[in-house]
Amino acid sequence: MRHKRKLIITAAAVLCTVIVIGVTHKSEKVDFSTEVKPILNQRCIICHGGVKQSGGFSVLFREEALGKTKSGKPAIIPGDPEHSEFMRRLTTHNVKERMPYKNPPLSKKEISILRRWIKQGAKWGKHWAYELPETVAVPGSQGKQAGFGGSGSSDWGENEIDAFVLNKLKTEDMKPSPEADKYTLLRRVSLDITGVLPDQATINRYLNDKSDKAYERLVDTLLASPQYGERWAALWLDLARYSDTKGYEKDLGRNVWRYRDWVIRAFNADMPFDQFTIKQLAGDLLPNATDDDMIATAFHRNTMNNDEGGTDDEEFRTAAVIDRVNTTWEVWQGTTFACVQCHSHPYDPFKHEDFYKFMAFFNNTRDEDTPADYPNLRLYDSLDREKVRDIVSWVKQYGEKEEDKKMHLFLKTVEPKINAHVCDDYINGALVDTKYLGIRSDGSCRMKQVQLDGKTHLLMRYWTGRSGGSMEIHADSLSGPLILRTSLQPTNGAQITSIPLTPVSGTHDIYFRFKNAGINPEESVCSVEWFAFRKDLPGKGQPGYAEKEQEVLDLLNSSPDRIPVMVDNPADQTRPTYVFERGNWMVHGARVSPDVPKSLNPFPAGAPRNRLGLARWLTDQKNPLTARVTVNRYWEQLFGNGIVETVEDFGSQGFAPTHPQLLDWLALKFMKDYKWSMKKLLKEMVMSATYRQDSKVTPEMLEKDPANHFFARGPRFRLTAEEIRDESLRAAGLLSHKMYGPSVMPYQPEGIWQSVYSGARWIKSKGEDQYRRGVYTYMKRTSPYPSMITLDASSREVCLARRIRTNTPLQALTTLNDPVFMEAAGHLAQWMEKQGRKDAAACIREGYKRVMVKDISSGKLAVLQDLYRQTLKEYRQKPAEAAKLTGESGEDAPHRAALTVVANALLNLDEFMTKS
Repeated sequence: MRHKRKLIITAAAVLCTVIVIGVTHKSEKVDFSTEVKPILNQRCIICHGGVKQSGGFSVLFREEALGKTKSGKPAIIPGDPEHSEFMRRLTTHNVKERMPYKNPPLSKKEISILRRWIKQGAKWGKHWAYELPETVAVPGSQGKQAGFGGSGSSDWGENEIDAFVLNKLKTEDMKPSPEADKYTLLRRVSLDITGVLPDQATINRYLNDKSDKAYERLVDTLLASPQYGERWAALWLDLARYSDTKGYEKDLGRNVWRYRDWVIRAFNADMPFDQFTIKQLAGDLLPNATDDDMIATAFHRNTMNNDEGGTDDEEFRTAAVIDRVNTTWEVWQGTTFACVQCHSHPYDPFKHEDFYKFMAFFNNTRDEDTPADYPNLRLYDSLDREKVRDIVSWVKQYGEKEEDKKMHLFLKTVEPKINAHVCDDYINGALVDTKYLGIRSDGSCRMKQVQLDGKTHLLMRYWTGRSGGSMEIHADSLSGPLILRTSLQPTNGAQITSIPLTPVSGTHDIYFRFKNAGINPEESVCSVEWFAFRKDLPGKGQPGYAEKEQEVLDLLNSSPDRIPVMVDNPADQTRPTYVFERGNWMVHGARVSPDVPKSLNPFPAGAPRNRLGLARWLTDQKNPLTARVTVNRYWEQLFGNGIVETVEDFGSQGFAPTHPQLLDWLALKFMKDYKWSMKKLLKEMVMSATYRQDSKVTPEMLEKDPANHFFARGPRFRLTAEEIRDESLRAAGLLSHKMYGPSVMPYQPEGIWQSVYSGARWIKSKGEDQYRRGVYTYMKRTSPYPSMITLDASSREVCLARRIRTNTPLQALTTLNDPVFMEAAGHLAQWMEKQGRKDAAACIREGYKRVMVKDISSGKLAVLQDLYRQTLKEYRQKPAEAAKLTGESGEDAPHRAALTVVANALLNLDEFMTKS
């Protein structure tokens, strides 16, 4: 009886527990983002989302999901799942009605979640990434933010990062790894911060420093090194799709290297990331913008230009603007906003119209896919800069308010102007090569809607080898009032001329007529690139006025260095923006104004509706994405995986963060405590015990976390293309630390470049330029530097948020055989021979230590000695081959050749190619 009573009591207890669990489960609030949204995205949205809305029903936005369908009734009735058609279709046994149509039915668990969600009011929630990060308590600190550790904290850890990581490891029943040895940490942190190992003095200082501060002193030294900016610029240039050429078929050169130098300097100066952002998106719009501010805007002039004849400039201008939208979202918001070009986003809360409202911020820039890459910042020499200052000072003295700033902009950029390709209504003329105005004698063309108020002269850039030509301009029609007549003198190349214009008020269509009776009927009177309608220089009648006018014209006709930059249209040339129906740039829908998606933070109050206001919106502390995306990108560079693995996609289809609280804590720290300092953020990460862990992998780790998502061990992955090349040159004693300047052309085999039209050739740089760091290597989009692209560098046509690491035989063939790497091996072998002379073991020991900054183990030494002996025997039998490899003959050639093979092996060791 007692046993029976026990069974009854036990059964009753179990039943009560089940009931309690069941009741709790039913009453538990359903989380939309983590429970409902994944079901809708995976099972429903393919037919009921932003692209396709079968039956007039969409689950992308709440107002659509709860609105009326084609039947005239809503599919979801909040609070009433039993009468919701949505639930009926999910649970019906009628296969013709059951959803998902022609796909497996939802599981009981999924149906239960959706039923409870509707019962609880069908509340919509935001995806976690679109919610503002909130104050995060450090685990073990009892809610305190300041200081690491606290009640219940573990002994393991160096800063707050470790508390979050340890907390996660405990939930996964895992433990952190011990700290890596001093040599490993030296190499790891040096490669991460500067991309190369430091000089021997720095290495020795760190290795001999026995204090607790030794590692931190090394980190501070590396962060202060000018090589820091070069390493992190390489990452940013992938995002900026930086290239020395324009792309597309012709892929002609582009003089934009000063932007790369600006990025390096900005990193080295630890420019706060919010200012780093604002200057690149809108430096030209800052008050009293400097040349450096203008150069920063080349970030969005790295878009491709199509110089091929017969292309439509407006089509490729539009493509460039669309690229700017997509790049801005990928870089700063980590979001696949590009989807919204053609339709509302299938998975995230962005509507089709949002894309074009956002595009309106960029659509009013002056660039128009012209061969000269206008607008350009003109970088005058010191004498001409003084002339610019004199002219601007003159205008400030005699002109109206703000007129001096307009003159300064015009002298520095020759903007605003009107490119010849806007002309139409040709009679006996055409747009030559879709670029330049070419009108035959007595031919004409039209330029629509030109604002002529106060305009008293025309600047025109043209060229002709013929005398006797003339040009007239009529207002409103070919027979309308004559407002300009001038002769066209022969030029020596392209020339800017200033022509008096009869004053006319208002906006008019104007008609150009060209004449020259002395030329062939098929020949153009002249070629014209652009026009600019200008007011008189202020101060007319003042002493020296004519000289000042001529000085302006002389400056405009000079040929200083230049770089493509961003400049906005003036008010009278504002470009309207329309929604493109289904993303087709030729099919315009409603006109839209600049705005940001309502699903994110509001536009800052009082901010201008231009790129400057947009940049402030991105860097506003109310923006939920910018700081998260940035700290995650840094984390991915150091650890191999981001906290959000899909660095490029924080949307609902991206991976969920492995450590969401750590991500938010870092984002808040970055914005508020570090004031957007990139160096402070990086130091926080590399000082952590998480970063300093040994990278050895145990069977348990491989079973529980093969990809190291929980960071129970240190990072271990292949170096970047640039780092492998730079480190090889460093180990060989060849690496040049020369900084800045035009891109260089290290050795590349003949025949790689096959440039059409231009005949451009790869001309090997001389002296130390051929040994400069990879960040300075000339990048041609249609033919990237071979070893770089083989090792997964970007070809830079578009923004690349994350390089994918591959492992192909081509990579080994490159590092074993490429002449650059063979040259490095040869120089390393010479250094080894100098250190160990005829003692092969000593040579190998010294070579390994130079490459890996630590002593070689006996096992590795034995293997490399065996390689040396085998190759030495081979080269003694084939002395001609030894001479071919070393470039020398004689009895020592086989020894040097064998050492070269060993040096080549050292530079191909897994531990050299890998950060561990």
